[in-house]
Amino acid sequence: MKALTKEAQADITPQIALQLLKEGNERFQKKHMAARDLLDQVNDTKSGQFPFATILSCIDSRVSSELIFDQGIGDIFSARVAGNFVNEDILGSMEFASKLAGTKLVLVLGHTACGAVKGACDDAKLGNLTALISKIKPAVAAVTEPTDPTQRNSKNIDFVNEVAVKNVHMTIDNIRSQSEVLKEMESNGEIIIMGGMYDISNGVVTFFEN
Repeated sequence: MKALTKEAQADITPQIALQLLKEGNERFQKKHMAARDLLDQVNDTKSGQFPFATILSCIDSRVSSELIFDQGIGDIFSARVAGNFVNEDILGSMEFASKLAGTKLVLVLGHTACGAVKGACDDAKLGNLTALISKIKPAVAAVTEPTDPTQRNSKNIDFVNEVAVKNVHMTIDNIRSQSEVLKEMESNGEIIIMGGMYDISNGVVTFFEN
């Protein structure tokens, strides 16, 4: 499988980009990964890159977008930060990827049993991690059930996963409210902005269809 060219990228619509990710995750689940020579793709991309998607995910070692979507070198831009939230730098990276480099899809990918989300649920404090976790706390507050304080912590994995889902949705809201570039591109049909959750127990990505 060859790396994407500028012409191939131009032919990919936002809907096709989404389908490519869905098909890649299905291959990953079934252990039917596409045949590709990564070193050949290194050579293919030495003079330029033409990815079709931008994916914001957690730094969790189990959640590599290239692997779980069965993509090769030059196929996706991958932004990673614990808790998959956005800030000015990540938004700027997304704007570059979409407006200047031509990606057709922005995917915010959360995952089950997220350590950063657990830390937010527990109000953990540790150096710079304290500031990072504060960016996820609004999602904790937005999940209203359960009301019992003893159940609103990392020991309740169902609560943790609900907060992770809410955090994805709130991150998407922040992208639209904080990036006029991406909001306009979405309004014009140039890109799709959407969310998803990766299940670390079975490799399945559930997409939040808009």
